[in-house]
Amino acid sequence: MNRKLSMLRRCLQIAASVLTAMLLLGGSPLVFADDQEVRRAEVSFTPAENEQQFVPEPFRLTAQKFSFEQRPQSGWNGDVSISLVTFPSPVVTPHVDNNTVHCEYFRPAKPGKYPACIVLHILGGDFPLARMFANNLAEHGVAALFLKMPYYGERRDPNSPVRMVSTNPAQTVEGMTQAVKDIRYAVAWLSAQDEVDANRIGIFGISLGGITASLAATAEPRITRICPVLAGGDLNRILSETHERHIEAAKQNWMKEGHTLDELTNLMKTVDPCTYGACVRGRKILMLNAKNDEVIPRQCTDSLWEAFGKPPIFWYDCGHYTAIFHITDALNQVANFFAGDAASTKSD
Repeated sequence: MNRKLSMLRRCLQIAASVLTAMLLLGGSPLVFADDQEVRRAEVSFTPAENEQQFVPEPFRLTAQKFSFEQRPQSGWNGDVSISLVTFPSPVVTPHVDNNTVHCEYFRPAKPGKYPACIVLHILGGDFPLARMFANNLAEHGVAALFLKMPYYGERRDPNSPVRMVSTNPAQTVEGMTQAVKDIRYAVAWLSAQDEVDANRIGIFGISLGGITASLAATAEPRITRICPVLAGGDLNRILSETHERHIEAAKQNWMKEGHTLDELTNLMKTVDPCTYGACVRGRKILMLNAKNDEVIPRQCTDSLWEAFGKPPIFWYDCGHYTAIFHITDALNQVANFFAGDAASTKSD
């Protein structure tokens, strides 16, 4: 079974890379454009109205300014411009590389005022899939900020074993909490861009990215549209029912350290989107899920759906990894949702 899942993961990676290459024109997309100046400025993060009342305590932030750097890139088609955006994380960790948030900004090339969307990647950190969705969003008139979560990409110290999702559950909670706070800064950055409609900022993610997107939306009232894909809540059920080796190792390590399962349950509730689901009710939400998901149990998706107020949900006839065969439909649904069009969603 593990070999079969490994093969499916590899198929996902290959298909994502191939499809991304088809979307992009002209070789490597992430090449600095020498003829354009690096933009450096400051953005003000302002807490949400009634922050103490509406933002869960672990994710609250104070008012502060932060600097950012934006580097234009070349190698994309004429409909989309891309730049690399970096800014400091509001969380300072012992790992210097992790303290800078790295993003890729996909912007519609034509002048105008656009809705925007934060895009989050999957557990494996396979960025081509996230780039594909970000590029497609920009082609449909949505400014997309692909954000690399803690300890991924440039944020990972090659000499450190620390990861956002770790076999140490406490480290996982710290990583997910940092990711949410990073996303709140990203919302502030997007809101400050002249081409972005600050009243139409959404968030999208697949698998781990979908879970984190759901959690971040509960902590940032200025996120108005939410689209988690292949995601769920009730993280303790995922811990108990999934057969992913990484999760099994986390449980075993937790017990070896003398902790109890009750302690683990209480810990994971602090980063479970279901815990705070009532915070997003009334916002526009679209869930895309797999009927035969072998990673996210059906009950976990149902729990998140119920916590979010039973929003529109679409079920693909596939598993977690074989969802790649529905990528074209997912690209269309996601683009229509964030662009404001009526997505042809179904619920069962």
